[in-house]
Amino acid sequence: MILNRSTNTWDSLPAPVVQSWIDARNVWLNQHGIDPNTDDLEAKLNALGSASLREFQLRVSDRWNDHLDECHGVCVLRQAKLAKIVADSLLFFNGVRYELTDFVVMPNHVHVLVAFPDEISLLRQCDSWKHFTALKINRQLRRKGRFWQQDGFDHLVRSIEQFDYLRSYLKENPKRANLRTGEYVYWTSCSSRSAR
Repeated sequence: MILNRSTNTWDSLPAPVVQSWIDARNVWLNQHGIDPNTDDLEAKLNALGSASLREFQLRVSDRWNDHLDECHGVCVLRQAKLAKIVADSLLFFNGVRYELTDFVVMPNHVHVLVAFPDEISLLRQCDSWKHFTALKINRQLRRKGRFWQQDGFDHLVRSIEQFDYLRSYLKENPKRANLRTGEYVYWTSCSSRSAR
């Protein structure tokens, strides 16, 4: 199971931005005959077909990422030593518990493209990453409390085209957010080089 996981810091999106996104998402879903509160949203989206899925990606999912790229919040992951905590955590069990393909640590969020053997492994590892990195980063910042948003965005990768799109998205994410070298960490399994 290959997963695209996106997790953002607790302060990365102001409440009005989140509400605006939810409203736009709900309008799109209703226009396509999908109840926004359904428990099987992913299945209903997949049933719409690839053209509608791509439209949803462009108009809804990508818009969420655009908001993150506006760099709301304190953006502590812009600090190289704090971004390194996240990058090192992602790489620690690579090849043992999971297989990383790509990741990018942005100033206020992280995208990971990763393969897990099963859903239980996925859930445990994502919780582990968030718990471990939050403790270490909060310790560095000499603070306590929540660091990450409680939930992240998870999308199962269902096609080669989607996989290629996501890899390209992660690679280009720092450029789209107008970040300079040193304000992000990008890693890919395609090369032994990673950018910082």
